[in-house]
Amino acid sequence: MQEQRYLNRELSWLDFNARVLALSSDPQVPLLERAKFLAIFSQNLDEFFQVRVAGLKDQVAAAVGSTSPDGRSPAQQLLEIRERVEELTARQEAIFLDEVAPALAAVGVRFSAWDELDDDDEKFLVDTFEHRIFPVLTPLAVDPGHPFPYISNLSLNLAVSLRDPITGERRFARVKVPDLLPRFVVMPDGERFVPLEQVIAAHLDQLFPGMQVEAHDTFRVARNADLTLQEEEADDLLAAVEMELRRRQFGRAVRLEITGGITEEVRELLQRELDVSEDDTYRLVGPLDLGGLWSLQALDRPELKDPPFQRVTQTRLDAGKDERTDLFAVLREGDVLVHHPYDSFRTSVEEFIRQASIDPHVLAIKMTLYRTSGDSPIVRSLIRAAEQGKQVAVLVELKARFDEGANIEWAKALETVGVHVVYGLVGLKVHTKTALVVRDEPEGIRRYCHLGTGNYNSKTARTYEDLGLLTCDPAIGADLTQLFNYLTGYGRNVRYERLVVAPHGARQGLLDLIDGEVRAAAEGLPAAITIKLNSLSDVQMIEALYAASQAGVQIDLIVRGVCCLVPGVPGLSDRIRVRSIVGRYLEHSRVYRFANGAGPGQPHHLVGSADLMPRNLDRRVEALFPVEEPSLQARLEEILEINLADDSLAWTLGPDGRWTHVERFGTVETHARLQQVAAGRIRPVP
Repeated sequence: MQEQRYLNRELSWLDFNARVLALSSDPQVPLLERAKFLAIFSQNLDEFFQVRVAGLKDQVAAAVGSTSPDGRSPAQQLLEIRERVEELTARQEAIFLDEVAPALAAVGVRFSAWDELDDDDEKFLVDTFEHRIFPVLTPLAVDPGHPFPYISNLSLNLAVSLRDPITGERRFARVKVPDLLPRFVVMPDGERFVPLEQVIAAHLDQLFPGMQVEAHDTFRVARNADLTLQEEEADDLLAAVEMELRRRQFGRAVRLEITGGITEEVRELLQRELDVSEDDTYRLVGPLDLGGLWSLQALDRPELKDPPFQRVTQTRLDAGKDERTDLFAVLREGDVLVHHPYDSFRTSVEEFIRQASIDPHVLAIKMTLYRTSGDSPIVRSLIRAAEQGKQVAVLVELKARFDEGANIEWAKALETVGVHVVYGLVGLKVHTKTALVVRDEPEGIRRYCHLGTGNYNSKTARTYEDLGLLTCDPAIGADLTQLFNYLTGYGRNVRYERLVVAPHGARQGLLDLIDGEVRAAAEGLPAAITIKLNSLSDVQMIEALYAASQAGVQIDLIVRGVCCLVPGVPGLSDRIRVRSIVGRYLEHSRVYRFANGAGPGQPHHLVGSADLMPRNLDRRVEALFPVEEPSLQARLEEILEINLADDSLAWTLGPDGRWTHVERFGTVETHARLQQVAAGRIRPVP
């Protein structure tokens, strides 16, 4: 039997989503959090079809003859994806219908069907329909005078079969369930929920007066939503992205979801008009679009949710209840490492940019914005700085997938107040998370920096695990100046003293560090590599890690999502262990530790935005930064050790390519332990 050298990227991603789904069935997870993970699973799967499956379908349509590194053709991958998705969605339905919904009902949170309601309930829903739902509905008939309507991406729809009582003719109509309304109608008691499509279905006679409603079925479509920009031909990248966003809703259908009771006639009609095959059609038993379960998070039932955790402010950043810390003075005394969501994003990163925006000695602020929140305090600070006459330059990455629209709006808002806005680079995504503040001080110009692994987004900073470094190190400041000059101007062969930057130097820089551990092992030194990241799929990097393992280097990989490397294979990857932490917070930071990277027996730590994927190393601007202060290195070591010791949330990858939940002893749970570590040494912040 041929050795399995690589795992398939797409199937590995589905394995990750299976680990998310497992949380929804975990009795140790609070009930409303289990419902949340069902919603996350659904939304993840939507994006997977819109991007990854759509890409494979494009390859099949173009008769691309190449195979993935694991040897599968695009067509073969689509077949295996379908088999795995059917298995996972059946599991999701069973968890919702047989586990989560009954458990919620037992504590008073009920999903009610229309036929289960009493007279008072029906009266409430009739009133709700007439005043809030009916005015925004648009029934669309299908006949020779009315062509089949366009079905927008991810919309929920009713397929209605009608009969004319006079002529006996049968008709078909489509009713879109308004996506601007909540997925579930909340009953007056606040704890019963009726699916919106059922409320609409109960009133179809009002939408089609005088017609006989014979049947109604629910369906949903996912379309190709990946942008296909021809940047080299686009005179205006902003206009090009805006046009592509409009086209996104008209992308080719890649998945049709239907309810199990749909008639063959309606199914065939939908498949024909949407141009999807039987292989693209998925029959479901439970309600479509369980992403709507996110709405349950608004319930005031704290006993059914994770215990609240108060983010903290590190002692060095905390001047007391009624005072603000001078962050510039703090950074002149030494670097600060922040770890979100445990460390407050508001009192560290947002405060850093806020103080820079109002400080009369600050001359310039430069930032990269990849994804930011809808009501962004950081953007407001940048606008304030520009209004006060400071030089503000912001690179807004318009091609950040599914955040393009929001980024366009922010870019326009920034431009109107005089901010220098750059819209990314031709052929590259700018994924680095960096900020540079230039300040005029008595000793001369000093540069203050923030470099991180996460987006400048106050909302995700509460649920994404990320790291950031605040520093005024002159060498890093000089490197960031070089990087921003490259991003906003022109430049080739840019050299950096401390930063490891993609796409020009990160690949070779990381390969050199791996080779350094191989040489250390050959010299008899304890050689080890520990990497924490989101995804690992780059073949060259996988081969380098295989070679290091064979040379005697111990390798620990903490991979949240995709992992195409096969660990524990005799003679290939004996010394490589792979685990994944999936739980309350989304593990998002990237940390690279090389035991001899700074010299024999001296570890070298790199933190930053880059995963080990071809796109990160070759097609994105990424920045990895060193953490050299011993006390901050100790914090990184602590984080890695806790991740490696976890016996509650962790999964391990075996040489057979299967993920297995670790044996649960409950002695170390990463997120709870890191909360304890943070709360034990600093003052909580509301």
